[in-house]
Amino acid sequence: MSLLDSLSPDSPLNRLLSRAEALLGRLEAVLPQSLAAPDWQAAAAFRYRRRRGAPVLEPVRHAASIQLDDLLEVEPQKARLRQNTEQFVQGRPANNVLLTGARGTGKSSLIKAVLNAYAPQGLRLIEVDKNDLVDLPDLVDLVAERPERFVIFCDDLSFDEGELGYKALKSMLDGSIAAASDNVLIYATSNRRHLLPEQMRDNLGYRHTEDGEVHPGEAVEEKISLSERFGLWLSFYPFSQDEYLAIAAQWLRYYGLDEAQIAAARQPALVWALERGSRSGRVAAQFARDLAGRGAPAQEAPAVIAGQAPEGLDHV
Repeated sequence: MSLLDSLSPDSPLNRLLSRAEALLGRLEAVLPQSLAAPDWQAAAAFRYRRRRGAPVLEPVRHAASIQLDDLLEVEPQKARLRQNTEQFVQGRPANNVLLTGARGTGKSSLIKAVLNAYAPQGLRLIEVDKNDLVDLPDLVDLVAERPERFVIFCDDLSFDEGELGYKALKSMLDGSIAAASDNVLIYATSNRRHLLPEQMRDNLGYRHTEDGEVHPGEAVEEKISLSERFGLWLSFYPFSQDEYLAIAAQWLRYYGLDEAQIAAARQPALVWALERGSRSGRVAAQFARDLAGRGAPAQEAPAVIAGQAPEGLDHV
């Protein structure tokens, strides 16, 4: 029998020890916890999250199954991202990538398709929310010794003035004394080219030299400094009417419509886009889903065709 067992439950020493144990339990709950490695064989894609303050890497069990051939009207962007990713998985030099431009034009879908194309060659993706970018150094340290190649995926990235994640990402891309591991790249999508809001007052910092040259002020330099650290920029533009109709037709074929039905859907597709104020790939996918759901022949809903999962259709 130990000394503690021999003590009366009401003894001062026993009460003191109980209070100390309770205090230690509360301290453990608030102290920073280290990031544990997940089962890397469980999935090709992972999400970085904080659960009750503790960092976790969660495998994505049902990742989007979009393929590169499913994406239409973005051939130049597709070719450049594919080439960069191929260099990366083969252990050759490759660049961090910023995909910017019009909403619903395939930025996020292209990254998901590239993952599916190169996952058999060891590519893995970790999705990180911008609020968690301050933890990037810990995440990079965790995967640095792994044989796989990791893409840190930041979707719909933009910052407001003073956000902590901005400085963390900037240092990780280029500027920190600690170099990023050569098995990690960052792929980010954004509707903003420079990732920060641009204010009219920023123009007041421009300087004019005697020979007529114009030099941006410090505020402008700061706002472009982050996007410049991405070695590869891919720009996406609003679709023309013909491009929009081609994407809508692709979806309609998937849902089982024949060519005569697709031709008849041309005018309704244009009206749908007019009502939405956009001819994006996302809008085309939503139109086809609506038409098929209202009685057109349809097969089982796809996991992803040129865009997001059917339940979301967030990005096309």
